[in-house]
Amino acid sequence: MSLLNVGARALLANQVALQTTGHNIANVSTAGYSRQNVAMETVQGQFTGSGYIGNGVQVATILRNHNELLTRQAAAAQAVQAGDTVRAERLGQLQDVFQGGTSGLGAAITDMLNSLADVVASPTDITARTVTLTRMDEMAARMRSSAEQLHEIAYSVNEQLQNDATRINSLAKSIADVNEQIARVKGNGQTPNDLLDKRDQLIRELNQFIQTTQIPADDGTVGVFIGGSQALVLGGKASEVLIAESQQFPGSQLTQLFFKPAGGSPVELNEGMLGGGEVAGLLRFANQDLAEGRNLLGRMALAIGRTMNYQQGMGLTLDGQAGKPLFSEPDKAPGYTSGTAQGFIDFQTPLGTSEFAASDYEVRFTGGPTPTGEVPGQIIRLSDGKTINVANLMASAGTQMDGLTFKFSTAGAVNERVLFKPFASAAANIQALVYSPRELAAANPISSAMGTSNAGSLQLAELKATGQHWDATAGKVVATGVLNLPPAGGVQLTYRDGPPSGFVITGTNDQPLNLPPPAPYTPGTTVVPYVPGEPIRIDGWSITLQGTPKDGDTVTVGDAKLSGDWYTRNAGNASALMALRDVKMFDESTLSDGYAGLMAQVGTRTQSAQYAAKLSDSIASNLEASRTAVSGVNLDEEAARLIQYQQAYQASAKMLQIAQNIFDNLIQTMGR
Repeated sequence: MSLLNVGARALLANQVALQTTGHNIANVSTAGYSRQNVAMETVQGQFTGSGYIGNGVQVATILRNHNELLTRQAAAAQAVQAGDTVRAERLGQLQDVFQGGTSGLGAAITDMLNSLADVVASPTDITARTVTLTRMDEMAARMRSSAEQLHEIAYSVNEQLQNDATRINSLAKSIADVNEQIARVKGNGQTPNDLLDKRDQLIRELNQFIQTTQIPADDGTVGVFIGGSQALVLGGKASEVLIAESQQFPGSQLTQLFFKPAGGSPVELNEGMLGGGEVAGLLRFANQDLAEGRNLLGRMALAIGRTMNYQQGMGLTLDGQAGKPLFSEPDKAPGYTSGTAQGFIDFQTPLGTSEFAASDYEVRFTGGPTPTGEVPGQIIRLSDGKTINVANLMASAGTQMDGLTFKFSTAGAVNERVLFKPFASAAANIQALVYSPRELAAANPISSAMGTSNAGSLQLAELKATGQHWDATAGKVVATGVLNLPPAGGVQLTYRDGPPSGFVITGTNDQPLNLPPPAPYTPGTTVVPYVPGEPIRIDGWSITLQGTPKDGDTVTVGDAKLSGDWYTRNAGNASALMALRDVKMFDESTLSDGYAGLMAQVGTRTQSAQYAAKLSDSIASNLEASRTAVSGVNLDEEAARLIQYQQAYQASAKMLQIAQNIFDNLIQTMGR
């Protein structure tokens, strides 16, 4: 019977080999499948006086061609690639919002400012004024349209995040179910190859959405962790994730990922700990890239609105009234916190818009009240981490940073954090407020006249109301919006040949900003230096002269409305409005170039993200190719093995046939 046993065992072993090879061929296109090989071993030989006689072969196990290190590296690389790719795609959408050309926002801003040239040329032309107001309305409408497009992108990102969270929860439940199956069958001493492949594939799919780390357990299950240490899957139990607004800053619309353990409360995960995956890429886009785009647009809307409103208020309408605001602008921006602090950014405090930084801010209370009642803290600019230490956040005048004034009515607890988004909604809410052409404040509220007996070549280059005064507290010149109109006799500037040479100013006791305190100054006596083309600033207005004056030459500045309706034919304030296009306002860019700077910043982010996506895709592809080289099915190899095992199977069958003939002959011989 030994020959029959050897043949039978060989037949069965080669049948298993053929079946395994066929299984490989059948799953050549199955995602995550690992090639399997039959491991055969010799059956223990039978001892005889002549030695051990072999008893054939048997299948020891079915081996799974699998490299754990390559599998994990490929999954991690795919997570990074998925995050970079989805971020690059979304940044492409963001870039599409800020287009150039005649239909872009930049063209609308340029058209608005250039239209003032016709008003300057003909201040009483109602048509020219109407065109300017129409351009202002169009600019505001394009601002709102861009803000609406950003809102639509944010909505679609949130929907994708919600779908990704649902998919993560589904995959986590599937991994837990497979873990249970593996643990049950692991006790028979053999490896459930197909179940292991299924689990690895589920983990790879999970890494497309969120990067994970895996820790194997003794029972064959694998623990899956996210966010550094949160157990999404442990054995046969799965937790959940969800997308919601940050609990730390309620009302801020700051989106975060939460981990919800079974039977526990949601825990807000640190965005920086998520690693790769679509969720990490989308959160980074929503909370950083999209926030910057919204801040860049909002800063532009707020700066343009405030600057033009300010200058409009410095002029006179055709009816001799002070100009009303051209655009709506917010009074304040609230602070968001889950604690007790109550604060806001006060936009009514007159500070320069050129200091605005396109960023959100965070205020941190670093200590409790001091014996003198001061509450220390920090203000952090989130775009670059710049931090200023504040001795007293509760100061009634507030704390100034980047042209913004932070004020608090209620202090927060120690280590409490408050988030401010000063520019988030500025573009969405901007509206043109002036529709009557007569209400465009094109005229200067002040006028000037050269002395009739002037002997030099002194000429007026520019005269405008600025509302600028010296702020002793801040130690600098600030725009307060206050204009001290000249008295009935006017303010007279009389040139003195010197030394020192310059103008002596009479008719006002205000100190010229050319000689800011604490420089000594005596009205009517102190000589203010004259530099052709450089403005002399006093009483909230400035006058720029050119030419070469003679000793005793004079210039008189007076109240424009004291000269009848002459002011209606004056366009000094319209010139000042048009000159705003050359004022540095956005990171050293002028108002007219500000939109180009915005497009450049968004474009730079987009190009950087696209490069990162291309690089991570290359890394992920290489690692997946390395993993597939170990685990993938090669049809040529399997075809060769199929022939090999088929021949072995046929030989085994022939062995059985020969054994059958031998035994038949033996029986026939013994029966005679």
